[in-house]
Amino acid sequence: MSSPTADVSVRIAWADDAAAIAALQLRAWQDLYAGIVPAEALPTDVEGATEIWRASLSSPRDARNRVLVALERNRVCGFAVTSPATDPDCDPGTDAELMEFTVDPTERGKGHGSRLLQAAVDTMVADRFTRSVLWAMSGDDALRGFLTEAGWAADTAHRELDLDGEGTTLVKQVRLHTQFS
Repeated sequence: MSSPTADVSVRIAWADDAAAIAALQLRAWQDLYAGIVPAEALPTDVEGATEIWRASLSSPRDARNRVLVALERNRVCGFAVTSPATDPDCDPGTDAELMEFTVDPTERGKGHGSRLLQAAVDTMVADRFTRSVLWAMSGDDALRGFLTEAGWAADTAHRELDLDGEGTTLVKQVRLHTQFS
């Protein structure tokens, strides 16, 4: 007798996933930016975000821009965005960037993040990148710990983002990287 297994997977996102990705992203931002950005300052327009995601998924800027979704049954539990790296000290021909890595806060600890990260790495390797970088908030210990356990490491790069354009909401970020073998 075999035990039941979870119906989980990761695949390339389709334009039809835009609404689920947008809703997840806006929900996750509420958690990620709690205490940093006033809740009322965070975007809440799911329909507007859906249209942006739909356009991005339908016509990516570069053939190596990928969006992956982690699924449980047919429900989007997380997503990752990979692309050529944009930092001035990176080579977009060989360096990728994990632009976004988001797992639904209510779905963490269930393996979705591990599957999603492995699929993102496999995708970047298939796109012939040899290294990847990711920017994380300096205070996001959970994400940094997760990536460190997966073989990523901080490098010396750091930056400060001005989220409101007025210098009152600043977010410090550190860059992590990994080399593909």
